[in-house]
Amino acid sequence: MADMKNDGLVIGGRTLGSRLLMGTAGYPNQQALLQALEEGAPAMVTVAIRRVSLESYSGSLLDVLGGRSALLPNTAGCATVRDAVLTAELAREALETDWIKLELIGDFETLYPDGALLLEATAELVAKGFTVLPYCTDDPLLCRKLADAGAAAVMPLGSPIGSGQGILNPYNIELICDRSPVPVVLDAGIGTASDAALAMELGCSAVLVNTAIARAHDPPLMARAMRLGVEAGRAAFRAGRIPRKRHAEPSSPRLGLVGS
Repeated sequence: MADMKNDGLVIGGRTLGSRLLMGTAGYPNQQALLQALEEGAPAMVTVAIRRVSLESYSGSLLDVLGGRSALLPNTAGCATVRDAVLTAELAREALETDWIKLELIGDFETLYPDGALLLEATAELVAKGFTVLPYCTDDPLLCRKLADAGAAAVMPLGSPIGSGQGILNPYNIELICDRSPVPVVLDAGIGTASDAALAMELGCSAVLVNTAIARAHDPPLMARAMRLGVEAGRAAFRAGRIPRKRHAEPSSPRLGLVGS
């Protein structure tokens, strides 16, 4: 029987206590954010370094988060390697962490990341001592190249950011998970808890959810649903699903039936 208590997630040599990561943007108010974090109990929360104040004054996002969750700064809004590297260095100095979620957007209409720039920035940041988690497309080859460049995990999208379309190409996500030498964190596109469960069933190590929780009618309740969806999906992945068949198969043998 699989031991779920000892099923820890390790990224960059660090053991995380949950397979759910959460974003902090777009909530109706700070109270909803705090309640969602309590219900979701994420291993880490992302913070957009270029869009928040890094001063921990009373009422600021950093002050509100306090020591509730480990922070994962990201380079959201960056379109060049130079900007991404400078943002990562600013985050390391201000937040005292060398972890960075690397975002380099190549098209601001679709918000798709630029693979070539990601590879360049990943290699540079790794050389500077960062633990890099790049947000990328669901391209198995790109994910492998990012891992070879030193990424501690890869974060392929399920569908466009904030779209809520779920996982549009489950085959690619499963292929990435099968081949990746580093953990795979599904990022972007999740709309509800069943999407998170599917990501885990496909073999993802974790999921990162922001919009689906922040813009739900009841963010704390959706955060709880996401936590449970991740747990259920991971358990199902470890248990192993039955093969799909084209025909029915009785669950009980036909021989020895009463009255036969």
